Amino acid sequence: MLKRLFLIMTAGIMLAAAHGASADMSPTDSIRTSVDSILALLQNKEMDQATRRKEMRKVINGRFDFRAMSQRTLATNWKKASSEQKQEFVQLFAQLIENTYIGRIEAYTDEKVDFPGEKVKGKKAVVETLILTASADIPINYRVYRKKNGEWWVYDVIIEGISLISNYRSSYQEIVSKEGFDGLIAKMKDKIKELESQPT
Repeated sequence: MLKRLFLIMTAGIMLAAAHGASADMSPTDSIRTSVDSILALLQNKEMDQATRRKEMRKVINGRFDFRAMSQRTLATNWKKASSEQKQEFVQLFAQLIENTYIGRIEAYTDEKVDFPGEKVKGKKAVVETLILTASADIPINYRVYRKKNGEWWVYDVIIEGISLISNYRSSYQEIVSKEGFDGLIAKMKDKIKELESQPT
């Protein structure tokens, strides 16, 4: 299931990462700005790959709340982890997502994105999007929350009704139960090395 989500998310997860969005924007406007920002990077033919990937990482870190995502992913294991383990997990989790998708998202330069609507409840919202590809329309919804400064930050992504966080949670919980938290950290590091060793 995670492999399938990885493939689908290449068309959408990074498109949701806004950088410097105005604090008075609606959730949908924030996501729309994100799409424009990432597509502009992808379509910039004068920018070399290393520079483009560096800018993408800035965008991602500027809009995804990896600590909140990490906490939800680990669930009860978050409370059991030490402060050092939590910090290391957040760093690795962010790096894993970045390395997994940056290379793949570069293949998506001509996709169009539609915004059917949003559902706002207090300080949280769900932004509905559709990635319009030649073969199918892929629904990707973003769960966001409003920070004190008014900016909307992503804490989960729902792809065709399936939560990214829930899928990571089930996979990681199994690893922790069998190999402990240190075993999970080791597997994450191995995966990151594998991704970084792949040719660009």
